[in-house]
This record gives sequence, structure tokens and C-alpha cells, in this order.
Amino acid sequence: MKIGFIRHGQTNWNAQDFLQGSTDIPLNDVGRQQARDAVAILGATTWDAIVSSPLSRARETAQILADGLGIELGRTYDELIERDYGQAEGIRLEESEKLWPNKTGGGIETLDSTVARGQAAIAKIAADFPGKNVAVVCHGTIIRYTLSALAGYTFDTIFNASVSLIDNNEGTWKVRSVNGGVIEAEAAL
Repeated sequence: MKIGFIRHGQTNWNAQDFLQGSTDIPLNDVGRQQARDAVAILGATTWDAIVSSPLSRARETAQILADGLGIELGRTYDELIERDYGQAEGIRLEESEKLWPNKTGGGIETLDSTVARGQAAIAKIAADFPGKNVAVVCHGTIIRYTLSALAGYTFDTIFNASVSLIDNNEGTWKVRSVNGGVIEAEAAL
């Protein structure tokens, strides 16, 4: 089984460096174009399904990808919603760091909770699509830290509309690429 994690395209809040987290901010025109551009990258693999977070920026990105790949848009998974940044949502990243250093306090969801949701999403998707290749559109923080937990080290920023791949062979998930760059790491999930 292969899972391709795709971060949604750009939003106005991304462009302005605001934390958006679980706030439902739509794609902007740049984000829509990024999603169209990602079709070519995803087209190198045959995908059996495309699923997403229920937030509109992920859902619209997934629809653009599904249309471009000629596959039906599948269901949403609540576990894929971005990290909840609590009181920091809608605030510039720099300002939020002054108020809640290391993104702790202020009702901000812990990274452990975010990673647990990411891992639960992988398990549900694997159960729903055994042995299939599934494109999963969601959010930067949940992708970054879920893949970091799998690999055993922290990855840098996940770019808008980038593709990161994991696969499973006999019960072991391997991180094959992050932001399109090939790596080799594995972990049992």
C-alpha cells in the first residue's frame, strides 16, 4: 500500500503567515494553481482513491486533484484536520511565539495529540483501502509531525501542494519522500 500525503494549496492566511489550524480558510488563486500543478506529480503513480481532511482548503485541493487525475473524490477523515492552534489561530506566527512559546498554552493542541490523530488516520485509511494507493490531502503540521514520528527525526516545513510518500510492506511503514525529495526511513506503526 502507498499513501501520498499532499498538503493543501495556499490560502491567504498562508501567504500572510497567519496560523490557521482548524479554522476553515479557503484556497486562494495561487493555491488552486498549485493544486493543478500537483496533478502532474501525482500522475506518475496510479491512485485508487483520493481522500481528505474535511476543511475546505483540503477538500477543494482534493477535488482539483481528483478531477485532474480522473478519479472520484472519496470521503473525508476528521483525524486529518490540522492541529488546533486555539487562541493563536488568526495570529501571525511571530506574534504567537511571543504569546505561547513553542506553541504551548493558549488552548493549542499538543503535538502528541496531533501525531496520534495522524497515525489513527493512516490506520483507518489502510483499513478502508487495503493494498491500494491512496492520495490524502490534508495539512502541513499533521503531515510533518506524523511523518517525523514514522521516520524518527523531525522534517522541516511541508510546502503547499507538495507530495510526500509512505508505503507499507508487510506491516512496516516507510517514509519514501517528503516534499518530493526522496529519503529512506522506516518505522513500525
